[in-house]
Amino acid sequence: MTAWGALLGALAAAGVLLVAARVRALRRPSLQARVMPFVRDLPAAEPIGRPQVSAAAGVFGPVLRSAAEAVERVLGGTASVRRRLERAGSDKTVHEFRIEQVLWGLGAFAVAAAYGLLRTLGDPGNAISSLIVCVAAFAAGVLARDNRLTTQVKARERRIIAEFPTVAELLALAVAAGEGPVLALDRVVRRSGGELSTDLARVLAEVRTGQPVGTAFDALAARTGVPLVARFAAAVAVAVERGTPLADVLHAQAADVREAGRRELIEIAARKEILMMVPVVFLVLPVTVLFAFYPGVLGLHLTTP
Repeated sequence: MTAWGALLGALAAAGVLLVAARVRALRRPSLQARVMPFVRDLPAAEPIGRPQVSAAAGVFGPVLRSAAEAVERVLGGTASVRRRLERAGSDKTVHEFRIEQVLWGLGAFAVAAAYGLLRTLGDPGNAISSLIVCVAAFAAGVLARDNRLTTQVKARERRIIAEFPTVAELLALAVAAGEGPVLALDRVVRRSGGELSTDLARVLAEVRTGQPVGTAFDALAARTGVPLVARFAAAVAVAVERGTPLADVLHAQAADVREAGRRELIEIAARKEILMMVPVVFLVLPVTVLFAFYPGVLGLHLTTP
């Protein structure tokens, strides 16, 4: 126990020294703060060379990258991760996502290691089981980040479905008013905000860089994970290429989405019907039966000699 106490004391002292050194470094004015008042009138220059990185990133960056590559070799599924990152609207690369998985795993490992250390202090024979728990916690953290990405994708797609009818109706109104597809798209993107508006802004940027409207919407149909939006983008691409009245197509798409939403609500209500009966059967009905039969039972007891 004396050795463990000395080790913990040394770790605590090292932590206090590191915090004190960092606080002292933060209180010291930086070179930029000391020089900028004298060169404020000079034109700003672009930074030359590689951007500055923190000391922690410089020290632990190679280790994290190696761990991310190891996770990539073990788990695989690069195409699936890239596809889900696109559907989640994230600009991260697969490698950056793997680094986040490693960080989540290390966080879970640290929590499990702290718990295992406390257990080992009380019972030194639990060291092997604590090590197994730490490894399992690291794996759980890595998988938890993957599940978090899937949850983000589903949440974003629900938001897209919720705002799709409004955006489609606005596009239909703008086209019916005499504007072209690009101008109507620009007007809707500038006056709306949301996940679908972000995707349409990307389509608008591709069109303005010289890509045909039909091709840009075809790319949106291939990129999105929402079938309704994919059908909408494909229908707009076909309408632009073949000269079909675009307003009618957009109104029909919005009506289809609203009808699909109503069907989904009916299906959810049908699935929740059994759960809605649980409080009625197990709470309301017994109380009703008790109030109905208790006076009769009490009267029988009173009239029985």
